[in-house]
Amino acid sequence: MAERRTPSLSTLRNLGRGLLVLLLLGGTGAWWAWHGAFGMDALQDILRHHPAAPVLFLVLHILASLLFFPRSVMAMVAGLVFGVWWGGVLAAAGSVIGASTGFLLTRYVCAGLVPSLDGARWGDVLRRLETGGWRAVAMLRLVPVLPHSGVNYALGLTRVRLGAYAFGSLIGQLPMTVAFVQFGAAGDHALAGKPDWIAPTVIGLSLLILSVLLPKVGPKLREKFGAGRA
Repeated sequence: MAERRTPSLSTLRNLGRGLLVLLLLGGTGAWWAWHGAFGMDALQDILRHHPAAPVLFLVLHILASLLFFPRSVMAMVAGLVFGVWWGGVLAAAGSVIGASTGFLLTRYVCAGLVPSLDGARWGDVLRRLETGGWRAVAMLRLVPVLPHSGVNYALGLTRVRLGAYAFGSLIGQLPMTVAFVQFGAAGDHALAGKPDWIAPTVIGLSLLILSVLLPKVGPKLREKFGAGRA
């Protein structure tokens, strides 16, 4: 009787890579095909009537982070459904957990998939990012044009530590996350005819402006006053 061979680690990793790619392609395709069913109104309706709404929100946020769903929409839904305080906590937690999930998927499934990142073209950028620790991650997160999900997967290919990545993502994403939570809460108050929608709107606009200005003034302030190593 022929001896049965067990799959090697390399074979299992390649299989995992293929399944991950299929999952992402299928999920992204499903989102584009049925995105109308997962809009803000539908998400609000689901969460408002679910007995474990906070847990469900976190699960949905993780899926949104993996499938390139806008993080701003999830933050606004959090503000609409849970209000300013709990909405802010849940949106911040969901963004970090979702970001870390994508990061870890790439790191452990796609390890060594793109060795060319260490080449001369990317070497300086990678060294600055990896030695900069959480500060470098935070500054990268503040750049508004970079897609949340894309950054998650890209940083998983680097040697940035998980702790520095998660903390830097929390700090860098926090201003914009809280801003959109405030907008969501303001919208909820305005629709309900409450007069206190102005304060969260002003706070949200202030934080949005701050998140746009920080990438420009942050490096200058760090150069002027100095900063310790991560």
